[in-house]
Amino acid sequence: MLIHGEDIDILARTIYGEARGEFSKTGMSSLIAIANVVVNRSKRKIFWGGSIRDICLQPKQFSCWNRDDFNLSIIKKVVRSEKLFDLCWMVAQNVLEEKWPDLTKGADHYHAFSATPHWAIGKTPSVILGCHVFYKIYKEN
Repeated sequence: MLIHGEDIDILARTIYGEARGEFSKTGMSSLIAIANVVVNRSKRKIFWGGSIRDICLQPKQFSCWNRDDFNLSIIKKVVRSEKLFDLCWMVAQNVLEEKWPDLTKGADHYHAFSATPHWAIGKTPSVILGCHVFYKIYKEN
C-alpha cells in the first residue's frame, strides 16, 4: 500500500475521534483496532473508496467526520503536540505500514457496545474490544 502523509493524518484523526475515550480503559488496543478496520476496508475496496482518505471521509461511515458530530471540530483542531493525538499518529503510521497485527481478526465494521445498528443484527462479532464490537462482514477480493 502506498502511504501518503495525508493518509496518516486523516487516519490519526479518525482514530482520535472514534477511540480517544477508550484509551484510558483499554489502552493501545482500542486505537489499533480502529486503524485495523480502515486498513481492512482499503484491502477490500467494496464501496468505501480506494484511499485511506476516501474510506475515513465516506459519509456516515465514521461518525467523528459527520457534520453534526461534536467530535468533528475537535479532530479538525487537534495538533501533534497533544500527547494522545501524537500516539494516534504513531498507531496510524505503524498499522498502515503493517508493522502491527490486526486485533480485529479482519473486521471491516464496528459499533459502540451501547447500541446495535441495523446492519449488525444477526451478525456474529469477530471480537469485542472495550466498548466496541467488531465484525467481518465482507470477504476479501
